[in-house]
Amino acid sequence: MACTSCSSGSCSTSSAKGCGSKGSCSSGGCTRLNVFDWLQDVDLPVDFKEFDIVEIRFKGGRKEFFRNTNRLPLVTGDAVVIEAAGNGWHLGHVSLKGELVRLQMRKKKVPTDSKEIRGILRVATPQDVERWEAVRDLETGTMFRARSVVEELRLKMKLSDVEYQADRTRATFFYSADDRVDFRDLIKRLADEFRVRVEMRQISLRHEAGRLGGIGSCGRELCCSTWLTDFKSVSTTAARYQNLSLNPAKLSGQCGRLKCCLNYELDTYLDALKDIPQVSRPLQTEKGEAFLQKTDIFKRRMWFAFRGDNNWVMLPTERVREIQDLNKRGEKPENLLAPVLEAEKEPEVSAHVEGNLDRLDDKIKGSKRPKRKKKKDGGASAAPASTSPPAAPRAGVRLDGAAKAPAPMPADSTGDASGETRRPRGAAARPLNRRNNRGGRGEGSRPAEGGTKPEGREGREPREGRAPRPEGQGEARPPRGEGRPPRNSSSTPADGTPRPPREENSERSGRSGRSSRRGPRPPRPGGGSDGAGSGSAPASAS
Repeated sequence: MACTSCSSGSCSTSSAKGCGSKGSCSSGGCTRLNVFDWLQDVDLPVDFKEFDIVEIRFKGGRKEFFRNTNRLPLVTGDAVVIEAAGNGWHLGHVSLKGELVRLQMRKKKVPTDSKEIRGILRVATPQDVERWEAVRDLETGTMFRARSVVEELRLKMKLSDVEYQADRTRATFFYSADDRVDFRDLIKRLADEFRVRVEMRQISLRHEAGRLGGIGSCGRELCCSTWLTDFKSVSTTAARYQNLSLNPAKLSGQCGRLKCCLNYELDTYLDALKDIPQVSRPLQTEKGEAFLQKTDIFKRRMWFAFRGDNNWVMLPTERVREIQDLNKRGEKPENLLAPVLEAEKEPEVSAHVEGNLDRLDDKIKGSKRPKRKKKKDGGASAAPASTSPPAAPRAGVRLDGAAKAPAPMPADSTGDASGETRRPRGAAARPLNRRNNRGGRGEGSRPAEGGTKPEGREGREPREGRAPRPEGQGEARPPRGEGRPPRNSSSTPADGTPRPPREENSERSGRSGRSSRRGPRPPRPGGGSDGAGSGSAPASAS
């Protein structure tokens, strides 16, 4: 049978699907405050005798137990006609049947053999349901009229709900009041006006909120109007155990009493508080007294602050117990926090296996050579200002850009073990004034051992920045002109400066070409010159 007052219109009481109006409908056929029968689909033995007491639900979630003496085949949600408390009959809906009713009666401490348990007359017919719905429509008008009568009589009471009996012979008025109320005149006036037997029933503020319903501060429907039926006393001690602020506006519900949900987690807080030390006195330290400000029960943390200081210090419960034990012995710690011992930091595994990446970066940066600056020559006519010898070209590279085969290194040219200086090689080893150089770089260009030096060279000091050539290191080198194409006169040196054209004559054909870039030499005091016939040619070793 479906509930007719639900906004959805599809709330079925024959199955546990919940209420379509979220438990706010006032119909007796809704599944509000219903208990799920998990034994409903279980097949029972043939000779099993079912429990004969059934739980019936009425308006406002009120439930009572009735005996099924006629063994009617009832289903959860069926409308049945039951015996009224006085005379007449009333209509209710089955909320629970079977063995679960026995457990509910044991929970509510109702004996199964009580004589106060009335019986079920029959299953409600459509005519009974129509009559019950017509009577229910009168309840709202009756309640407003009764409230106006209460105001006229100036009674300190509050009417919250009215419930008619299905046969319209009795009306029950539910009210709440702080003190005792003399409502004898009220009963007479209501009975004369509505022509029914009037019954006044006082309920608590919690039951009143459950009958009216509403939305709590949590955003959900009130527990007392959806599932809570057993109301227990709630005290401010529950709020103190949970470290809640004792603000009545926050701790009170819609009924004006403390919220029932304060008792839900109270047992959990009491178990957690067993490990929290009781701080009845401030902690004594050398800096002063530290007062307790806040406690986190589940994380076991406590915050303390000194007098006049707004900075809180967080301490674990073990440290608080330690300080309390020191204060009992008359000792005061230096600080609230325990001294921290710096532990040696162990190297990471990656430092052993892979090494430090920063160290590798520094090594790569240090290995980079600075860039060489290119020197710009002024030309063939301009003489170099410095007297330092020219840099020797790299082996295998000619100044004119042509490939050159590396010359063999003499065995004794690297110096001996006595620490003798290494003689210069390349262009720095050649004499600046060579005469009768016939295209070779061997010993023919130098005077032999025991020979005479060319004219104009006697008594000349060695050039600055150039080491004198040691004796015994004048072995012959391969001729310069053999196996090599003639040097191009228009070639450019390695530094990119254009080279002036070389004079083509027989006297300068054997020169190395390096002196031509230096320009004309001034005459020497010995009378010698760069000409071909100025001196005698040195003796050739070949």
